[in-house]
Formats: sequence, structure tokens, C-alpha cells
Amino acid sequence: MSAIEELLKRRRAGLDRVTPAQAHAAAAEGALLVDTRPTAYRAAEGAVPGAVVLERNVLEWRLDPTSPDRIPEADSADRHVIVFCNEGYASSLAAAELRGLGLRRATDMIGGFRAWAAAGLPVVPGVGAADAVTGPVGDG
Repeated sequence: MSAIEELLKRRRAGLDRVTPAQAHAAAAEGALLVDTRPTAYRAAEGAVPGAVVLERNVLEWRLDPTSPDRIPEADSADRHVIVFCNEGYASSLAAAELRGLGLRRATDMIGGFRAWAAAGLPVVPGVGAADAVTGPVGDG
């Protein structure tokens, strides 16, 4: 097993990963869906309606409820946050980092956006960089 496979296994052990159908149902109940895919992927393949788009390089700052750079939706460490990437690998690492920040209900979606789309769940036409939440982060 490669080093990255070992790392993924360890990080995923601490997550309650969800299927696309479970993520869809959780979003209907108030969970925050977070799309970390690059702009080019969203433009080419589409987007999940209602998901917040956060570039991976600012994810922790935007979702940490104690951060001055947080988004309004990051209002509690108890908020159910479901991160997804294209295929469900990078999102596992991201969700584990969010857990490390104290977001107890952070997790990721098994199979990522592609599994969501393959399941026939809602997808809207691709969006561009202007839809991503970016901006300054801390004193950096």
C-alpha cells in the first residue's frame, strides 16, 4: 500500500463518510455542502445546487467558526459540514483537517462530485472562479 493510501485510510477512520444520497438528504436538513473542486472542473462538469464553493487553499480559514475570515455559514463547531471534491479523495483529507479544527460533524462524500452526478442528483451548469469564496486570509 502506498503512503498516500495509508494516510487516507487513517484519516477516513475518523470520519462518518456519506454517500451522495445521504449528502443530498443531509443538505435538505441543513447540512452545509462544500465544493472544493478547481474552477476548471466545475466549469466542465457542473456544480451541486446550493453548495458553497471554497477553494482548498482557504478551506480551513473559511470554515473555522473562530476565524475572522470565516464565511457566515460557519457559525458553529457543531455544524454538519460535508466536503466534496471530484472523486472523494482530497475531500477526505480536507474533512479530517476540519475535524482537527474542532468541527466535530465535518465529513466528506464518498465518490465526490462524479458519484453525485452518476447517482442522478441535481447538477447545474458549471460555474466560474467568480463563484468561489476567496479573499484575504489572516496575516499570512
